[in-house]
Amino acid sequence: MKISTKGRYALRLMLELAEQYDASYISIKDISNRQAISGKYLEQIIGQLTKAGYVKSARGANGGYHLTKPPEAYTVGMILRLAEGSLSPVACLDTPENPCARADTCVTLEVWMKLKDAIDNVVDHITLQDLLDRKHAIAEKENCKNP
Repeated sequence: MKISTKGRYALRLMLELAEQYDASYISIKDISNRQAISGKYLEQIIGQLTKAGYVKSARGANGGYHLTKPPEAYTVGMILRLAEGSLSPVACLDTPENPCARADTCVTLEVWMKLKDAIDNVVDHITLQDLLDRKHAIAEKENCKNP
């Protein structure tokens, strides 16, 4: 399984908004400049995030985008599933009821189920706040190296 550019950019965009959570709204242009991502591409992604209720927007001179909830309320899994759809390694696990006629005799199904569980366990237990904390720890470590 590969996470597409859309999924990676959605996570980066949400992380930028999480960093500014206690501040004002942030524009797509600012995010685009900081992340070196096309503003047009970010507009497509932000539309999906807004429609899902993850982000709210404001118009005007101080307008832009802002998270609707605090960073600890968003998991990496929520964001990636919104951008990517299912994170299942095989299509037969995309829905709760396996539609495959071979499911009862498929010897590889257990492998795919374990892989899906492992993926879900990782992405559903890391929040935007966890990523921010990690980013700040790395920055602090770097600052200690270069006084």
